[in-house]
Amino acid sequence: MPSRKTGGVPRLVTVLGLLAVTLPAVHAQISDGTVAAVTEYKKLSLQELMNLEVTSVSRRPEKLAESASAIQVITGDDIRRSGATSIPEALRLADNLNVAQKGSQGWAISARGFNTELSNKLLVLMDGRTLYSPLFSGVFWDAQDYVLEDIDRIEVISGPGGALWGANAVNGVINITTKSSKDTQGLSTEVVAGTALEDLASVRYGGTLAPNLYYRVYAKYFDRDAGVLPNGSSASTDWNMWRTGFRIDAESAPQTTLTLQGDVYGNDENRPGGEDNRLGGGNLLGRWTHTLENDSEMSLQLYYDRTHVSQPVPASIFSPIAGRLTDDLDTYDLDFQHRLFLGDSNQVVWGLGYRFTHDDAGNAPGLGFQPAELNQSLYSAFLQDEIKLGHGAVLILGTKVEHNDYTGVEVEPSTRLQWNFTPSQMVWGAVSRAVRMPSRVDHDLRRPSTGFTIFSGNSDFESETVIAYELGYRAQLSSKLIVSVSAFYNRYDDVRSLGLTPVTVLPLVFQNNLEGETHGVELTTTYEVTQSWRLHGGYTLLLENLHVKPGQLDINNALNETADPKNQFSIRSSLDLPHRIEFDTALRWVDALHENNSGTIAKVPPYFELDVRLAWHPTDQLELSLVGQNLLHDHHPEYGIPGPAREEVARSVYAKVTWHY
Repeated sequence: MPSRKTGGVPRLVTVLGLLAVTLPAVHAQISDGTVAAVTEYKKLSLQELMNLEVTSVSRRPEKLAESASAIQVITGDDIRRSGATSIPEALRLADNLNVAQKGSQGWAISARGFNTELSNKLLVLMDGRTLYSPLFSGVFWDAQDYVLEDIDRIEVISGPGGALWGANAVNGVINITTKSSKDTQGLSTEVVAGTALEDLASVRYGGTLAPNLYYRVYAKYFDRDAGVLPNGSSASTDWNMWRTGFRIDAESAPQTTLTLQGDVYGNDENRPGGEDNRLGGGNLLGRWTHTLENDSEMSLQLYYDRTHVSQPVPASIFSPIAGRLTDDLDTYDLDFQHRLFLGDSNQVVWGLGYRFTHDDAGNAPGLGFQPAELNQSLYSAFLQDEIKLGHGAVLILGTKVEHNDYTGVEVEPSTRLQWNFTPSQMVWGAVSRAVRMPSRVDHDLRRPSTGFTIFSGNSDFESETVIAYELGYRAQLSSKLIVSVSAFYNRYDDVRSLGLTPVTVLPLVFQNNLEGETHGVELTTTYEVTQSWRLHGGYTLLLENLHVKPGQLDINNALNETADPKNQFSIRSSLDLPHRIEFDTALRWVDALHENNSGTIAKVPPYFELDVRLAWHPTDQLELSLVGQNLLHDHHPEYGIPGPAREEVARSVYAKVTWHY
């Protein structure tokens, strides 16, 4: 039996040994008074949490307490105290998301159902740049990374966001916002060594180029061990990634800000059989924001993004010749937005957008696209009006209109009503329409040059649609307790299905033969037991009923669209101990994943898991931490079809040293 790699264990022992050597010296410095006086680590009060500024709900700054949406905010301090080492790990902190890890490299992340590795109903943004790929309308999660300490917050909306953000914001929006370079001055380094995360190193430096002109540069690298097979042996999926980038922020006048930022990255992912999967790219973004009279504001954003994918396609009975599928995607995006006030009761936000993509696919013998090279344009315009009705009530009307090259014009309206019936309590309701426009897989996947193909795209594939009804309540019931609850009912039409080719049967063709409903409840609560101990809990209930349209066919029988947990809950504890020690725990339970709607065949059994973090701040500049993840099992599955080749998630431990100067 092949054994799992243990290369991370010696590195972990080395880091722990260094800590053991250096801690007495640090303690002596503190005792002798040679280290500057320490201050308490900043932690937001519950009132400050409710007053957090968010922008994803209305494309303008507003308080979390006044946002008429099922939104949760993951703060930078939440990420730090969770022990997360990647963006997908940090997203586990959002109770309104379903986050499943598939071994070492893969992630399935969604909101309100339809979760797969190729989830296509969630819009993900990073500093205003769209991360989803038009190749499959999803996100390459193994390409998304950053120095986590430089993330200011992650806003997670469950529910449609198409009226402001457009196509693919069907079931939710994730908006990742990084810190201004003005807030990341000086030198910061971190070194990690462990088991699953074998090693990680990052360095970031921030400074000033001139008065009111700030910058930062960073570099990051990590090695991750392979996942685990059900028999405990290595899945041979170890991988590494490097990334570097910069950000410049300028305040040219009290009313004007400029931002320029960019990143380049690359990774090398081992796959069983010896062929590597390679993914890399880069981006450059510029943003200009100008504040006018009466707090009106205009902004203009332009970015360029390039992604390169090279993936092995093994030989099979359908294609005896092995090969590689490559894809080079260039995206150019322009976005203009204007926020203004019309009288005392109306706040209007409107904007225009244009996106051009050039996609060049290098077809493998067994998998390809036709046409291989494709140019596409996406035009958009949106308008939203917030109308104050008096007595704390606000009516929000908005819509976005888009034109894409596959289905033409798409309209995504939304109506929201919120009532702040006390200064600390709000109820809200919404009715929205959103669409998921076709991807290249849906439309352009075609028969390869040799052999047979199993799947084929469909030039008549239509956009998937949803009509969503939502009702929510958010309140700070006391100085110690925050509660948020939302209920939803979604009606889907033209959902992707898999049909037969007339006469020949193969290839199986993507069609729009599914419809159905999902409904459920999302609950989150935060309770401050004492000034030094905070608890957070979350629960979601998801019920799905997708079915084939009368007279139509789906050979999957809705199989691929309903593999979601019916229930999941989590409890997190953050405890500040004496002598600047932090102790954090996170327990989560996820229900079974079932085939189709019958619930009789368990794909993945339900599971409990526990993460623990212990950290010490001997000085203001230094943090030493030890983190254990997935501690309750040696390894466990979270996603995937049962069998000896299903990759599972292993228990892991790592030590980290973070230093600021």
